[in-house]
Amino acid sequence: MRRFIAAFMGLFALPALAAEGERITVTGEIIDTWCYYSGVMGGPDSVVGSAHHTCALWCSAAGIPIGLLAEDGTVYTILKLGAQDNATGGDTALRLASHTVTADGMFYARDGINYIIVEEVLEDFGIVNLTHEDYDVVPSFAIPEPKE
Repeated sequence: MRRFIAAFMGLFALPALAAEGERITVTGEIIDTWCYYSGVMGGPDSVVGSAHHTCALWCSAAGIPIGLLAEDGTVYTILKLGAQDNATGGDTALRLASHTVTADGMFYARDGINYIIVEEVLEDFGIVNLTHEDYDVVPSFAIPEPKE
């Protein structure tokens, strides 16, 4: 089991070690990758912005990788976020959940996945995607039916 965990955790370092990165500056929303990719809380529009903010905090605090959903629709998995040792659960990740930011960092791609090591958040626009008007705080389809 330890060998499996070590191998799994090592995968996150591979893009940085396997290829030269490209410096990029990208603007987009800090997202919860679990809900975004899995569809567990609905489609892509329902898992961003203010409607998904609380869930994004919970997932980040639990260690779910965060991502950067760029304005062009590209999703970057964030491997490191500024001075923070990792990209989940720390003060910076929790403070920026659901915020639209402009980030500067190193971009890597491997096996169809885009990665970014964010060296600096150049600008924090806050939560600008006010999806709670359409989806409430939790989308209605994600609320379980009461047991009878």
